[in-house]
Amino acid sequence: MHACKIESGKTLSDSNLDYWVISYYHFVSFEKPEEEVARQKEFFARRDVKSRIYVSTQGINAQLSIHKKDAEGYVNWLSSRKEFEGVDFKIQYYSEHVFPRLTLKVRKELVALGVPVDMEKRGEYIQSEEWRKHLDSKDKDTIVLDVRNSYEWKLGYFEGAELFKCDTFKDFKESAKELKGRIDLHKTKVLMYCTGGIRCEIFSSLLKEEGIEKIYQLQGGVIRYGEEEKSKHWLGKLFVFDDRLSVPVSENETKVIGVCHHCSQNTERYYNCANMDCNELFLCCEKCLEEFYGCCKKECKTAKRVRPYKHAHKPFRKWYHYAKTKEELNTLNKKIEA
Repeated sequence: MHACKIESGKTLSDSNLDYWVISYYHFVSFEKPEEEVARQKEFFARRDVKSRIYVSTQGINAQLSIHKKDAEGYVNWLSSRKEFEGVDFKIQYYSEHVFPRLTLKVRKELVALGVPVDMEKRGEYIQSEEWRKHLDSKDKDTIVLDVRNSYEWKLGYFEGAELFKCDTFKDFKESAKELKGRIDLHKTKVLMYCTGGIRCEIFSSLLKEEGIEKIYQLQGGVIRYGEEEKSKHWLGKLFVFDDRLSVPVSENETKVIGVCHHCSQNTERYYNCANMDCNELFLCCEKCLEEFYGCCKKECKTAKRVRPYKHAHKPFRKWYHYAKTKEELNTLNKKIEA
């Protein structure tokens, strides 16, 4: 069976863990990606599943929550298909769906960059144990790069890692140029990681093209590391792109490193600004959440379209999740003088 991680303080015997949260990516040539979308939709028909799955000519990038009665059947169905041979599932357990709907679409790229990538030049895989040993050694000729987004970094990261700004290809080129200028291209070991591994597949290839020789990527990302090595050398929590927003990497306690956007007190809770025309993602403590009515700044409190902040335990939805009409939403959220 595939390796699985349990949410902090929970076990498989907990009766309320009815959903499998499955994530995987797989590089395979789909001449007609829309046909794979159709196959997946057909399998999901009449099954209890919600997802965010993207398919391209390069392969598939998938995250889904599926009821336990259907979950193992999905894993087995996919694994039985020749084109998915060797697919690496990362599985967690949760009490409810972590996606609002079933999203299954064709995309031009699995990771949006807008430039071609030679996937034959990817970095060498490092298993969790070897990654931990590298961090244990603190080798001066080793650099650890976090290739996630900055808001993910603010919530948690590996000790000694540095944030590699690469949200866009322009960011990547600038960061790569700076990196090349301060390391030995032939001797320095560059270790890189992301949440589940797919970003490293892309960016390790791009760094190879820049002339950096010794590039290694954490296989399975932080999710797999948490399963196998727990929280060794990890600080904070892990940002995830679903309704949970943040999860512990293991059952072990870790140092809280996130700070409230308003008061700078330690916190690990992310929210979207309640102002629908802002929607900024920010860390916030409970006290400031109440004081600012779920908003990221004072001006947003009196905006025209403000959602009820009491719903902020999940990412905010479209306006119709909170009211039948926009007029009703405006009535519900009367402007409050500071």
